[in-house]
Amino acid sequence: MEFTHFNEHGRAHMVEVGEKEDTRRKAIARGKIRMNRETIEKIREGLIKKGDVLSVAQIGGIMGAKKTSDIIPMCHNIFLTGADIRFNIMDNAIEVESEVKTIGKTGVEMEALTAVSIACLTIYDMCKGS
Repeated sequence: MEFTHFNEHGRAHMVEVGEKEDTRRKAIARGKIRMNRETIEKIREGLIKKGDVLSVAQIGGIMGAKKTSDIIPMCHNIFLTGADIRFNIMDNAIEVESEVKTIGKTGVEMEALTAVSIACLTIYDMCKGS
């Protein structure tokens, strides 16, 4: 088996993708943050002290997608053509779904996963202490 993320010295490197053709790429990722029912109700009613939780989480998730290459080693810096975050508020959790798009030489699955992760972390941060 040939490992593609190691150079001839056995050290990690960023894979060369320059010879690949540009193609349309899209990734969808989902995650869920579980919370107390009381906290979910406060989010629904807009009663969280720090403000509109889902609006801030939406922005945080999109920012996370855009900054993925800054926090994930060996991840290519990708020009995103689109990013969106959707929320499904449940009784004891919020499901987060991201959709990230590009036209390029490598996929955007890491960006989609990072978007979900950052959105969930933002939800938690907005709600702690409320």
